[in-house]
Amino acid sequence: MSYEVKQLAPSDVGLLKNLLRVFGEAFEDVHTYQGAVPGNDYLRSLLAKQHFIALVARQGEDVVGGLAAYQLDKFEQDRREIYIYDLAVAEGHRRKGVATGLIGALKAIATARQVYVIYVQADRDDLPAIKLYESLGRKEDVHHFDIIVV
Repeated sequence: MSYEVKQLAPSDVGLLKNLLRVFGEAFEDVHTYQGAVPGNDYLRSLLAKQHFIALVARQGEDVVGGLAAYQLDKFEQDRREIYIYDLAVAEGHRRKGVATGLIGALKAIATARQVYVIYVQADRDDLPAIKLYESLGRKEDVHHFDIIVV
């Protein structure tokens, strides 16, 4: 099977909405990803921002996976890092190189932007994700804390 990876532009709102559907199904959290989908103007504005990166993997016209990432400009040095916020592949397309292809495309973007590292989190019980990320990089044992605002 052949997959095309595309970086989304402001005109690709429809593809971003399809990616939100893939995320909801893959993470078994449809309510979060489909319960209050932002309007087209908001999504166009988000896709226009330099710090937001959205990639989709397509087979033909179907979005079968993708990732959302954020570029963070550091203050201690003139350098950047990218945080992969979400990455998912539809169930029928897993273990076929889609996620690796998405990360490869993100690495090319990172190189062009002079980013020094890409990082991502994985839940301790998400063994397929952990195996993928271990094959691509170095693991750090850290704690994650959610600080509630409201």
